[in-house]
Amino acid sequence: MVTPGDSPARLEVTGVTAGPFAENGYVVRDPEAGVAVVVDPGACGPDLVRLVRDAGDRLDAVVLTHAHLDHVEGIPAVREAFPDVPILLHDDDRPLYDAVGGQAAMFGLPAPRLPAVDGSLTPGEVVPVGRGELAIRFTPGHAPGHVILVSEPDGFAVTGDVVFLGSIGRTDLPGGDFHRLMQSIRDEVLTLPDELRLLAGHGPETTVGHERRHNAFLVPQYRGRFA
Repeated sequence: MVTPGDSPARLEVTGVTAGPFAENGYVVRDPEAGVAVVVDPGACGPDLVRLVRDAGDRLDAVVLTHAHLDHVEGIPAVREAFPDVPILLHDDDRPLYDAVGGQAAMFGLPAPRLPAVDGSLTPGEVVPVGRGELAIRFTPGHAPGHVILVSEPDGFAVTGDVVFLGSIGRTDLPGGDFHRLMQSIRDEVLTLPDELRLLAGHGPETTVGHERRHNAFLVPQYRGRFA
């Protein structure tokens, strides 16, 4: 990781939805540099591989917003196609990653055989994507080590399961914490520009401003403070 800086590159992002959890995985790329990263390869892992290959890009990293089963189950497909690509995750979600077998058992699903994590995501640093970058913001609550990945110059953030169109991430899974999630949304999502696109782990995209004004979990209450 490196520290944030001004980026002249324009990043593109493409999402794919797949699997019983209808999870959204993403390819973020710098088309001029021919470099990409994959974010949250769930059941759509093979589709993300095809997108990278069809574009002729070099894949530099698999970046995980968090380590719930539906966001990591496609990692083996990505690693089969790109054997040396590093897997990056916040340290606080390593226990979830290592317990993927237990997660799968909760849903009666087979457990994927995941390779070891190669590197840590540190809040305040960035993930380089060619000449562009994704700023790492720490957003625990849905999962202990959840992060979001923000490109303000390109007007989007990949937000995992923190906030959705009209809803927020669930907090009833192991490691969930409703109050931490709401604090994360206040401090790390609602401080972003209103026009910024939010690309969530499930469902359609939305914007910061739309959720600020219309999300029933986030509208001002309790003497004008967010919940």
